[in-house]
Amino acid sequence: MSEVFAARRTRLREHCAAAGSPAALVSRPANVRYLCGDAPPGSVLLLGPLDDVLLRPPPVMADATATRPSDELGVREVAGTGGDPATAGAELAAAPGAHRVAVEEHHLTVARHRAVRAAVPGLDLVGLGCTVEQHRIVKDDDEIAALRIAAEIADQALGELLESILVGRTERHLALELERRLVDHGADGPTFATSVGTGPHSGRLGHLPTDRRVEEGDFLTVCLGAGYRGYRCEVGRTFVIGPSPADWQIELYDVVFAAQRAGREALAPGTACREVDRVTRQVLAAAGCDATLGARVGHGVGLENDEDPRLAPEAMGKLDACVPVTVEPGVHLPGRGGVRIDDTLVVRPEADGGPELLTITTKELLAL
Repeated sequence: MSEVFAARRTRLREHCAAAGSPAALVSRPANVRYLCGDAPPGSVLLLGPLDDVLLRPPPVMADATATRPSDELGVREVAGTGGDPATAGAELAAAPGAHRVAVEEHHLTVARHRAVRAAVPGLDLVGLGCTVEQHRIVKDDDEIAALRIAAEIADQALGELLESILVGRTERHLALELERRLVDHGADGPTFATSVGTGPHSGRLGHLPTDRRVEEGDFLTVCLGAGYRGYRCEVGRTFVIGPSPADWQIELYDVVFAAQRAGREALAPGTACREVDRVTRQVLAAAGCDATLGARVGHGVGLENDEDPRLAPEAMGKLDACVPVTVEPGVHLPGRGGVRIDDTLVVRPEADGGPELLTITTKELLAL
């Protein structure tokens, strides 16, 4: 993998050089990890002008399990408890005569930016923008393989939960059990707070579990994310508790399922991101069920839960191949409950079989 990280840094270095910056300071943790394979807390990556160096504060305590970059990238600990790796990186860049350094202004706080400028008064700090985030959108084979494993773990944890007794258990208890199962099956851990909603809570976007207990006749909505080697995948499903769903539950589920299918089928290289959102909303709107959909129907995933591209009405740009995204429409009827269906997929051309579905837990409306 060392050559992969080196190639990513070379690509960024060439971008900075073309913009007139012989060096760059990367401080956003996911971007640091993308470029060197690890992101110790508080670390900053300096690209050139002579060498690439990962600067990090001293660890709080000795940790035999601590990781380090997977290649020959230099690592330096910034001396002193008050030392800032960003300031140290700027000083290191200026030493061989660099007069301009690109920084991630969208990540550095104002105070930190001022501190860097004060430490090296003659250094010109220019914005790097979201260049690294843009480089991260299209995933390579190793990244997608990690996402596949994360999806398998999430599917396995969810499948095992559905085989257990659910009636009488609280939302909070079910969420904790799911998160434990993720870790048991090899996940780094949950990538966001697991959402379990029952009865009138079901179908709510981002619902935080409560002490409400599962009852017969409830909709049960579960949304969880699993991380594997830093890469994050999510899945969401809705089920019915009891021997059979009510007519209104079947009708609502069918509408959301049709909307989610329309969004999935629209995923293709060259498709406008806003078009995926539009076709999904169109199905819900035709049924009069779009009021609680939210600001978008999906988003990119990778080293962070929520990455570009955004599948939203105002989204710009088009989809590329090898881009993992979610399609996650939902409808919530206040006081009654609702349905959410969330899948993680990889955009593929039709010649390669179309979008690759990573999360394969059944989308049939199961009565549990």
